[in-house]
Amino acid sequence: MTARRWSRRDLLKVAAIGGGSLALGGFTLRQVHNMLGRDFQPARAKRYLDAIEASPNPETLPNIVIILCDDLGVGDVDSPELDLPNVERMAAEGTRLTDFYASASVCSPSRAGLLTGRYPVRTLISSPLLSTHNPLNPVMDLLGRYSYNVRGIPRDEVLLPEVLGRRGYRTGLVGKWHLGGTDGFLPNDRGFDSFYGALWSNDDTPYAIYRDREVVVPAPANQDVLTRDFTLAAVEFIRANKDHPFLLYLAHAMPHFPEHASAAFQGKSGAGLYGDAVEEIDWSVGQIFDTLDQLGLAKKTLVVLSSDNGPWMQGNPGYVRGRKLQWFEGGFRVPFLARWPGVIPASVTRQGMSVNFDLFVTCLQLSGVPLPQDRIIDGKDILPLLKGDAPSPHDSFVYYDVRTPVAVRYQHWKYVRRSLTDIASFWPLKQGPFLFDLETDPNESYSLLEEQPERTAQLASMLDAFEADMRANLRGWL
Repeated sequence: MTARRWSRRDLLKVAAIGGGSLALGGFTLRQVHNMLGRDFQPARAKRYLDAIEASPNPETLPNIVIILCDDLGVGDVDSPELDLPNVERMAAEGTRLTDFYASASVCSPSRAGLLTGRYPVRTLISSPLLSTHNPLNPVMDLLGRYSYNVRGIPRDEVLLPEVLGRRGYRTGLVGKWHLGGTDGFLPNDRGFDSFYGALWSNDDTPYAIYRDREVVVPAPANQDVLTRDFTLAAVEFIRANKDHPFLLYLAHAMPHFPEHASAAFQGKSGAGLYGDAVEEIDWSVGQIFDTLDQLGLAKKTLVVLSSDNGPWMQGNPGYVRGRKLQWFEGGFRVPFLARWPGVIPASVTRQGMSVNFDLFVTCLQLSGVPLPQDRIIDGKDILPLLKGDAPSPHDSFVYYDVRTPVAVRYQHWKYVRRSLTDIASFWPLKQGPFLFDLETDPNESYSLLEEQPERTAQLASMLDAFEADMRANLRGWL
């Protein structure tokens, strides 16, 4: 029998079939692994929420306004290139925290941390969510960027609006949601009485504006007027609920890329369109303050201004190293201002370490609701820190890259594992490890690894132990 001669086309076919089979097998294994590791327990959330009692004295509950910007740098709030009179007013009438961190250096995970009081990886939200029909979803899946096939904040997580709503608050989200876009994962499904805004980031498509569950501005929405329209909706919410305790979560779409500003602000800042967008947010802050003042609610309302992570392609990360998506300080450290006349001191700056997941705990403490006892809550009450009654409740913080803990801060020391860094010519290669003293070297310019072997070993051991605990109980169930 004559042996068959293989042509080049035959070899390519075999290679393609073999490669496709391997890829399909690998993808299937990933899906099985993801499904097995999710550990969903929605009954936990129901038990906790059902046990919350409405306040017998709702008139004593403080209002809460959380203004969250998208990709605003910690250095933007006092940049000499920007004119921000209302932010300056907020600093003069309230307290600033210099060492305030986002729980992630990218949007969806950071928002999950803020609303649950937990490290985002516990919520299984560790990467930015894309719109339901975005063609990049399979690519993100293949690259392992979606943890456990989660497309929205899991139903076993307890969200701040769900808790406060049970206590008697009126709850409203204006602006960017970015924690799910299908039934069961929409803002109105997760504790918000009202929603006006977008489900996704402003660089995703289709970008439409919703009022509750209905599209009111079809895609593509005019983003020039987003900050203006979100502000008007926020003011409307405050006025409609002035006689009730309320939680307003005003999550601006700006200054995320692509930046936009209304005609009244375009070309005004002298810092490009990014600066124009930030100055319009400053106007928005002023509108919120003016509304609270007009309604006599200022002394009854805690107002917080922050950002979901550091700046992306533009913006000021505070003259420190790094930006969004990086583990350097510029990616995680974000602005934080709080105003509550008569409760929080005016014109004060504090350095204590704090994290956006602390807002969950602080708000529950203010509303008299006990923390969930069936799960690990990573946040702490930071009102004593803001008032000057106590130091920071944290002595450590862990920095994540998707599902991997890459660095830890302990007091003023920061240890970084060998990982991808910001060196352009070697970006595919891992660098480090590093040890930085943030007290003397906030720019993370000089590693003291060799000079501080005991300190290095201490922090490396802390990070290893934290990772081991996470692997043993990722969801933090108790």
